[in-house]
Amino acid sequence: MIERLNLFRRSFLGKRFFFIGGMLLVSITIGVTGYMFIEDWGVGDAFYMTVITLTTVGFGEVKTLSTEGRMFTVALIAGGIGIVAYGTSVAVELLASGELREEFLMARRKRMLGKLEDHVIVCGFGRMGQHVATELRVHEKPFVVIDISEESITCARTMGYQGIVGDASIEEILLNAGVLRAASLISVLDSDAANVFTVLTTRALNANIIIISRVNHDEATTKLRRAGANQVISPYIIGGRRMVQYVDNPGVVDFLDVVMHSPEVELQLAEVEIHPDSFLAGINLKQARLRSEIGVNILSTRTPGQPPSPHPDIDMPLEPGVRLIALGNREQLNMLQELAG
Repeated sequence: MIERLNLFRRSFLGKRFFFIGGMLLVSITIGVTGYMFIEDWGVGDAFYMTVITLTTVGFGEVKTLSTEGRMFTVALIAGGIGIVAYGTSVAVELLASGELREEFLMARRKRMLGKLEDHVIVCGFGRMGQHVATELRVHEKPFVVIDISEESITCARTMGYQGIVGDASIEEILLNAGVLRAASLISVLDSDAANVFTVLTTRALNANIIIISRVNHDEATTKLRRAGANQVISPYIIGGRRMVQYVDNPGVVDFLDVVMHSPEVELQLAEVEIHPDSFLAGINLKQARLRSEIGVNILSTRTPGQPPSPHPDIDMPLEPGVRLIALGNREQLNMLQELAG
Protein backbone atom coordinates (compact mmCIF):
# COMPACT_ATOMS: atom_id res chain seq x y z
CA MET A 1 0.00 0.00 0.00
CA ILE A 2 2.84 2.40 0.86
CA GLU A 3 4.58 1.54 -2.41
CA ARG A 4 1.40 2.34 -4.38
CA LEU A 5 1.02 5.66 -2.56
CA ASN A 6 4.63 6.59 -3.35
CA LEU A 7 4.12 5.68 -7.02
CA PHE A 8 0.97 7.84 -7.14
CA ARG A 9 2.76 10.73 -5.42
CA ARG A 10 5.62 10.63 -7.96
CA SER A 11 3.26 10.69 -10.95
CA PHE A 12 2.18 13.93 -12.65
CA LEU A 13 -1.43 13.24 -11.69
CA GLY A 14 -0.42 12.62 -8.08
CA LYS A 15 1.59 15.86 -7.91
CA ARG A 16 -1.45 17.87 -8.99
CA PHE A 17 -3.77 16.33 -6.44
CA PHE A 18 -1.23 16.62 -3.65
CA PHE A 19 -0.74 20.28 -4.59
CA ILE A 20 -4.49 20.91 -4.32
CA GLY A 21 -4.59 19.06 -0.99
CA GLY A 22 -1.67 21.13 0.25
CA MET A 23 -3.40 24.38 -0.72
CA LEU A 24 -6.55 23.28 1.11
CA LEU A 25 -4.58 22.39 4.24
CA VAL A 26 -2.80 25.74 4.21
CA SER A 27 -6.12 27.56 3.78
CA ILE A 28 -7.64 25.72 6.75
CA THR A 29 -4.60 26.51 8.89
CA ILE A 30 -4.78 30.20 7.95
CA GLY A 31 -8.55 30.27 8.60
CA VAL A 32 -8.35 28.66 12.04
CA THR A 33 -5.42 30.85 13.06
CA GLY A 34 -7.15 34.00 11.76
CA TYR A 35 -10.43 33.41 13.59
CA MET A 36 -8.60 32.56 16.79
CA PHE A 37 -6.53 35.75 16.55
CA ILE A 38 -9.16 38.18 15.23
CA GLU A 39 -12.26 36.94 17.11
CA ASP A 40 -10.55 35.27 20.07
CA TRP A 41 -12.41 31.97 19.41
CA GLY A 42 -11.47 28.49 20.51
CA VAL A 43 -10.01 25.92 18.11
CA GLY A 44 -13.35 24.11 17.65
CA ASP A 45 -15.35 27.19 16.68
CA ALA A 46 -12.54 28.54 14.50
CA PHE A 47 -12.18 25.21 12.65
CA TYR A 48 -15.96 24.88 12.10
CA MET A 49 -16.25 28.43 10.80
CA THR A 50 -13.27 27.89 8.49
CA VAL A 51 -14.75 24.72 6.98
CA ILE A 52 -18.21 26.16 6.30
CA THR A 53 -16.61 29.29 4.85
CA LEU A 54 -14.22 27.46 2.49
CA THR A 55 -16.94 25.07 1.32
CA THR A 56 -19.44 27.95 0.92
CA VAL A 57 -22.29 25.78 2.24
CA GLY A 58 -24.26 28.85 3.36
CA PHE A 59 -24.60 28.11 7.07
CA GLY A 60 -24.87 31.02 9.51
CA GLU A 61 -22.02 32.49 11.50
CA VAL A 62 -20.95 30.61 14.62
CA LYS A 63 -20.86 33.91 16.53
CA THR A 64 -21.36 37.50 15.52
CA LEU A 65 -18.34 38.62 13.55
CA SER A 66 -16.53 41.91 13.90
CA THR A 67 -15.83 44.07 10.88
CA GLU A 68 -12.30 42.66 10.67
CA GLY A 69 -13.69 39.14 10.99
CA ARG A 70 -16.13 39.69 8.12
CA MET A 71 -13.37 41.05 5.87
CA PHE A 72 -11.25 38.02 6.75
CA THR A 73 -14.22 35.75 5.94
CA VAL A 74 -14.62 37.36 2.51
CA ALA A 75 -10.94 36.73 1.77
CA LEU A 76 -11.29 33.13 2.95
CA ILE A 77 -14.34 32.59 0.72
CA ALA A 78 -12.38 33.90 -2.27
CA GLY A 79 -9.57 31.49 -1.48
CA GLY A 80 -11.99 28.57 -1.16
CA ILE A 81 -13.65 29.38 -4.49
CA GLY A 82 -10.22 29.58 -6.13
CA ILE A 83 -9.20 26.17 -4.80
CA VAL A 84 -12.49 24.58 -5.90
CA ALA A 85 -12.22 26.19 -9.36
CA TYR A 86 -8.65 24.97 -9.83
CA GLY A 87 -9.51 21.47 -8.61
CA THR A 88 -12.48 21.32 -10.99
CA SER A 89 -10.38 22.43 -13.95
CA VAL A 90 -7.74 19.80 -13.16
CA ALA A 91 -10.38 17.06 -12.90
CA VAL A 92 -12.00 18.09 -16.21
CA GLU A 93 -8.61 18.22 -17.93
CA LEU A 94 -7.65 14.80 -16.64
CA LEU A 95 -10.93 13.24 -17.72
CA ALA A 96 -10.74 14.85 -21.17
CA SER A 97 -7.11 13.85 -21.78
CA GLY A 98 -7.44 10.26 -20.54
CA GLU A 99 -4.52 10.75 -18.14
CA LEU A 100 -6.57 9.51 -15.18
CA ARG A 101 -7.46 6.30 -17.02
CA GLU A 102 -3.82 5.76 -17.99
CA GLU A 103 -2.70 6.20 -14.38
CA PHE A 104 -5.16 3.58 -13.20
CA LEU A 105 -4.15 1.22 -16.02
CA MET A 106 -0.49 1.59 -15.03
CA ALA A 107 -1.34 0.86 -11.39
CA ARG A 108 -3.37 -2.18 -12.44
CA ARG A 109 -0.56 -3.53 -14.62
CA LYS A 110 1.90 -3.09 -11.76
CA ARG A 111 -0.40 -5.02 -9.40
CA MET A 112 -0.80 -7.84 -11.93
CA LEU A 113 2.95 -8.07 -12.48
CA GLY A 114 3.47 -8.17 -8.72
CA LYS A 115 1.23 -11.25 -8.49
CA LEU A 116 3.14 -13.27 -11.13
CA GLU A 117 5.11 -16.25 -9.83
CA ASP A 118 6.86 -19.12 -11.65
CA HIS A 119 6.16 -17.29 -14.89
CA VAL A 120 8.09 -16.87 -18.12
CA ILE A 121 9.73 -13.61 -19.21
CA VAL A 122 9.85 -13.16 -22.98
CA CYS A 123 12.48 -10.62 -24.05
CA GLY A 124 11.68 -9.29 -27.52
CA PHE A 125 8.34 -9.14 -29.29
CA GLY A 126 9.40 -9.46 -32.90
CA ARG A 127 8.24 -12.28 -35.16
CA MET A 128 9.84 -14.99 -33.03
CA GLY A 129 8.74 -13.38 -29.78
CA GLN A 130 5.15 -13.33 -31.01
CA HIS A 131 5.29 -17.04 -31.84
CA VAL A 132 6.77 -17.76 -28.40
CA ALA A 133 3.97 -15.80 -26.74
CA THR A 134 1.34 -17.65 -28.77
CA GLU A 135 2.74 -21.03 -27.72
CA LEU A 136 2.89 -19.98 -24.08
CA ARG A 137 -0.74 -18.91 -24.19
CA VAL A 138 -1.76 -22.19 -25.86
CA HIS A 139 -0.02 -24.11 -23.06
CA GLU A 140 -1.56 -21.79 -20.43
CA LYS A 141 1.80 -20.59 -19.12
CA PRO A 142 1.79 -17.19 -17.36
CA PHE A 143 4.25 -14.79 -18.99
CA VAL A 144 5.23 -11.16 -19.44
CA VAL A 145 6.78 -9.54 -22.50
CA ILE A 146 9.64 -7.00 -22.50
CA ASP A 147 10.48 -4.93 -25.55
CA ILE A 148 12.25 -1.62 -26.06
CA SER A 149 9.64 -0.57 -28.62
CA GLU A 150 6.53 1.05 -27.21
CA GLU A 151 4.70 0.12 -30.42
CA SER A 152 5.53 -3.58 -29.91
CA ILE A 153 4.30 -3.53 -26.31
CA THR A 154 1.10 -1.77 -27.38
CA CYS A 155 0.62 -4.60 -29.88
CA ALA A 156 1.27 -7.19 -27.14
CA ARG A 157 -1.28 -5.56 -24.81
CA THR A 158 -3.81 -5.45 -27.63
CA MET A 159 -3.38 -9.22 -27.94
CA GLY A 160 -4.07 -9.59 -24.21
CA TYR A 161 -0.49 -10.03 -23.00
CA GLN A 162 1.21 -8.25 -20.13
CA GLY A 163 4.06 -6.08 -21.38
CA ILE A 164 6.80 -3.74 -20.18
CA VAL A 165 8.50 -1.10 -22.32
CA GLY A 166 12.25 -1.08 -21.75
CA ASP A 167 15.66 -2.58 -22.38
CA ALA A 168 15.65 -6.21 -21.18
CA SER A 169 19.35 -6.02 -20.25
CA ILE A 170 18.69 -3.38 -17.55
CA GLU A 171 18.26 -4.68 -13.99
CA GLU A 172 15.36 -2.39 -13.11
CA ILE A 173 13.32 -3.58 -16.11
CA LEU A 174 13.93 -7.25 -15.29
CA LEU A 175 13.04 -6.66 -11.64
CA ASN A 176 9.80 -4.99 -12.72
CA ALA A 177 9.07 -8.11 -14.76
CA GLY A 178 9.51 -10.26 -11.64
CA VAL A 179 12.80 -11.92 -12.57
CA LEU A 180 13.38 -12.94 -8.95
CA ARG A 181 10.11 -14.92 -8.97
CA ALA A 182 10.20 -16.16 -12.56
CA ALA A 183 10.74 -19.80 -13.52
CA SER A 184 12.38 -19.08 -16.87
CA LEU A 185 13.40 -16.39 -19.33
CA ILE A 186 13.36 -16.60 -23.12
CA SER A 187 15.54 -14.04 -24.89
CA VAL A 188 14.66 -13.69 -28.59
CA LEU A 189 16.14 -10.29 -29.32
CA ASP A 190 17.35 -9.55 -32.85
CA SER A 191 20.94 -8.87 -31.80
CA ASP A 192 23.29 -11.52 -30.37
CA ALA A 193 24.98 -8.81 -28.30
CA ALA A 194 21.63 -7.79 -26.80
CA ASN A 195 20.86 -11.43 -25.98
CA VAL A 196 24.27 -11.84 -24.30
CA PHE A 197 23.77 -8.74 -22.10
CA THR A 198 20.24 -9.81 -21.21
CA VAL A 199 21.35 -13.33 -20.27
CA LEU A 200 24.29 -11.98 -18.25
CA THR A 201 22.11 -9.55 -16.27
CA THR A 202 19.40 -12.15 -15.69
CA ARG A 203 21.86 -14.74 -14.39
CA ALA A 204 23.40 -12.18 -12.03
CA LEU A 205 19.96 -11.43 -10.57
CA ASN A 206 18.65 -15.00 -10.36
CA ALA A 207 21.02 -17.95 -10.19
CA ASN A 208 18.23 -20.55 -10.41
CA ILE A 209 16.20 -19.25 -13.34
CA ILE A 210 16.18 -21.30 -16.56
CA ILE A 211 17.41 -19.15 -19.48
CA ILE A 212 16.78 -20.00 -23.12
CA SER A 213 18.31 -17.71 -25.71
CA ARG A 214 18.10 -17.33 -29.45
CA VAL A 215 21.36 -17.10 -31.38
CA ASN A 216 21.72 -15.65 -34.86
CA HIS A 217 25.38 -16.43 -35.54
CA ASP A 218 27.00 -19.69 -34.45
CA GLU A 219 30.08 -17.95 -33.02
CA ALA A 220 27.89 -16.28 -30.36
CA THR A 221 26.76 -19.64 -28.92
CA THR A 222 29.79 -19.98 -26.63
CA LYS A 223 29.37 -16.40 -25.34
CA LEU A 224 25.72 -17.00 -24.50
CA ARG A 225 26.54 -20.17 -22.59
CA ARG A 226 29.32 -18.43 -20.68
CA ALA A 227 26.91 -15.61 -19.87
CA GLY A 228 24.62 -18.15 -18.19
CA ALA A 229 22.17 -19.49 -20.78
CA ASN A 230 20.92 -23.02 -20.04
CA GLN A 231 19.99 -23.57 -23.67
CA VAL A 232 21.00 -21.75 -26.85
CA ILE A 233 18.80 -22.27 -29.89
CA SER A 234 19.55 -21.33 -33.48
CA PRO A 235 16.35 -21.09 -35.55
CA TYR A 236 18.41 -21.73 -38.68
CA ILE A 237 19.94 -24.98 -37.41
CA ILE A 238 16.61 -26.19 -36.04
CA GLY A 239 14.88 -25.30 -39.30
CA GLY A 240 17.50 -27.09 -41.39
CA ARG A 241 17.30 -30.27 -39.30
CA ARG A 242 13.53 -30.22 -39.42
CA MET A 243 13.45 -29.98 -43.21
CA VAL A 244 15.85 -32.90 -43.64
CA GLN A 245 13.91 -35.01 -41.11
CA TYR A 246 10.71 -34.33 -43.00
CA VAL A 247 12.33 -35.55 -46.22
CA ASP A 248 13.23 -38.90 -44.61
CA ASN A 249 10.43 -39.36 -42.06
CA PRO A 250 7.44 -37.10 -42.74
CA GLY A 251 5.09 -39.26 -40.67
CA VAL A 252 7.33 -39.09 -37.60
CA VAL A 253 7.64 -35.31 -37.87
CA ASP A 254 3.88 -34.92 -38.23
CA PHE A 255 3.29 -37.17 -35.22
CA LEU A 256 5.71 -35.20 -33.03
CA ASP A 257 4.06 -31.96 -34.17
CA VAL A 258 0.70 -33.23 -33.00
CA VAL A 259 2.05 -34.58 -29.72
CA MET A 260 4.16 -31.56 -28.80
CA HIS A 261 2.11 -28.66 -30.11
CA SER A 262 -1.57 -29.56 -29.88
CA PRO A 263 -3.21 -29.02 -26.47
CA GLU A 264 -6.29 -31.01 -27.54
CA VAL A 265 -4.44 -34.23 -28.33
CA GLU A 266 -4.65 -37.07 -25.83
CA LEU A 267 -0.96 -38.00 -25.87
CA GLN A 268 1.68 -35.53 -24.70
CA LEU A 269 5.39 -35.52 -23.90
CA ALA A 270 6.65 -34.11 -20.61
CA GLU A 271 9.88 -33.87 -18.63
CA VAL A 272 9.67 -34.72 -14.92
CA GLU A 273 12.41 -34.35 -12.29
CA ILE A 274 12.80 -36.72 -9.34
CA HIS A 275 12.86 -34.78 -6.05
CA PRO A 276 14.55 -35.95 -2.81
CA ASP A 277 11.25 -36.50 -0.95
CA SER A 278 9.69 -38.32 -3.90
CA PHE A 279 8.10 -41.78 -3.67
CA LEU A 280 10.26 -42.74 -6.66
CA ALA A 281 13.60 -41.61 -5.15
CA GLY A 282 15.91 -44.57 -4.62
CA ILE A 283 13.94 -47.21 -6.54
CA ASN A 284 14.42 -48.24 -10.17
CA LEU A 285 12.06 -48.10 -13.14
CA LYS A 286 11.22 -51.79 -12.82
CA GLN A 287 10.15 -51.39 -9.19
CA ALA A 288 8.24 -48.18 -9.95
CA ARG A 289 5.98 -50.00 -12.46
CA LEU A 290 4.96 -46.68 -13.97
CA ARG A 291 3.51 -48.16 -17.14
CA SER A 292 1.32 -50.72 -15.41
CA GLU A 293 0.29 -48.47 -12.50
CA ILE A 294 -0.42 -45.11 -14.15
CA GLY A 295 0.01 -45.83 -17.88
CA VAL A 296 2.96 -43.58 -18.79
CA ASN A 297 5.83 -44.69 -21.03
CA ILE A 298 9.34 -43.58 -20.05
CA LEU A 299 11.18 -42.77 -23.28
CA SER A 300 14.40 -41.40 -21.83
CA THR A 301 16.26 -40.71 -18.60
CA ARG A 302 18.79 -38.01 -17.90
CA THR A 303 21.26 -37.97 -15.02
CA PRO A 304 22.55 -34.50 -13.95
CA GLY A 305 25.67 -33.63 -15.92
CA GLN A 306 25.13 -36.45 -18.45
CA PRO A 307 23.51 -36.47 -21.90
CA PRO A 308 19.99 -37.98 -22.19
CA SER A 309 19.84 -41.78 -22.43
CA PRO A 310 17.55 -42.88 -25.28
CA HIS A 311 17.42 -46.43 -23.84
CA PRO A 312 16.41 -46.23 -20.16
CA ASP A 313 17.96 -48.89 -17.93
CA ILE A 314 15.07 -50.37 -15.92
CA ASP A 315 17.50 -51.36 -13.13
CA MET A 316 19.01 -47.86 -12.75
CA PRO A 317 18.04 -46.25 -9.41
CA LEU A 318 16.01 -43.06 -9.78
CA GLU A 319 18.19 -40.74 -7.73
CA PRO A 320 17.10 -37.16 -6.90
CA GLY A 321 17.82 -34.89 -9.85
CA VAL A 322 17.24 -37.55 -12.50
CA ARG A 323 14.87 -36.34 -15.22
CA LEU A 324 12.39 -38.57 -17.02
CA ILE A 325 10.99 -37.98 -20.50
CA ALA A 326 7.52 -39.51 -20.42
CA LEU A 327 4.69 -40.08 -22.92
CA GLY A 328 1.07 -40.16 -21.75
CA ASN A 329 -2.13 -38.19 -21.47
CA ARG A 330 -2.43 -35.12 -19.26
CA GLU A 331 -3.92 -36.99 -16.30
CA GLN A 332 -1.20 -39.66 -16.40
CA LEU A 333 1.57 -37.08 -16.62
CA ASN A 334 0.07 -35.13 -13.71
CA MET A 335 0.10 -38.31 -11.63
CA LEU A 336 3.75 -38.89 -12.56
CA GLN A 337 4.57 -35.33 -11.54
CA GLU A 338 2.95 -35.89 -8.14
CA LEU A 339 4.89 -39.13 -7.63
CA ALA A 340 8.13 -37.42 -8.62
CA GLY A 341 7.92 -34.56 -6.19
